[in-house]
Amino acid sequence: MVEKTTEADSYYNNLENMSVEELLRNMNKEDKTVPNAIEKVIPNIEALVNVIAEKMKTGGRLFYLGAGTSGRLGIVDASECPPTYGIEHGRVIGLIAGGDDAIRKAVEFAEDDINQGWEDLKAHKVNSNDVVIGIAASGSTPYVVGALEHCNKNNIVTGCITCNGGSNVAKVSKFPIEVIVGPEFVTGSTRMKSGTAQKLVLNMISTSVMIKLGRVKGNKMVDMQLSNNKLVDRGTKMLMKNTGLEDYEKAKELLLKHGSVRKATESLKNS
Repeated sequence: MVEKTTEADSYYNNLENMSVEELLRNMNKEDKTVPNAIEKVIPNIEALVNVIAEKMKTGGRLFYLGAGTSGRLGIVDASECPPTYGIEHGRVIGLIAGGDDAIRKAVEFAEDDINQGWEDLKAHKVNSNDVVIGIAASGSTPYVVGALEHCNKNNIVTGCITCNGGSNVAKVSKFPIEVIVGPEFVTGSTRMKSGTAQKLVLNMISTSVMIKLGRVKGNKMVDMQLSNNKLVDRGTKMLMKNTGLEDYEKAKELLLKHGSVRKATESLKNS
């Protein structure tokens, strides 16, 4: 059996005897190792991003599937894509073992059901146009592993984000991403370095995909939803910069009329 580094003993002991400063500095020391671990697997991330972008350009969807912290991180990333990039709701979907109740509190043994992940995907009519990414720090979560196995049988592209080498979830993924961050500061507490690694990789995947889908112009989120005053202000200033408009109120009015920086900019260019 492959040893799970995420379950290995922490490099630190007698944590209860450390001062608050020692605790914080040691946690920070461990956190600094995470980006270096991710750097080693950028080619794997690149391969997965390329296939996701290709699928989504032809109408496919991206699914994140996980349990506990891993599932919650997937839901956070999925939920932020529509407001940030203006992509339609339902194009990036996060699913968690135990359903929506598990977002806020643990649902006992939900992750141990090897068939439920596939049932949850079927409820969304998952098909061969889609990509499913299993997120599991341990790499052995039955909810995730079982779902990916079913996806493979149905010609659905599979990927994973895990923090153990040689894991079951990597073995059943066509595009595995294994970020080996080592033992956690608190032994087995994978919401720490493992969770940070998963969050960073999810950021990289969704951001890169959205850029390749044309949802960013230059370095600006030209399709972002204008869902609060801060974003309206940001969008107005973006529009002014893009078009040379100097009247803030006029730019704001135009932005609100068309609903996005992209559409407002195009309306001026076509006028």
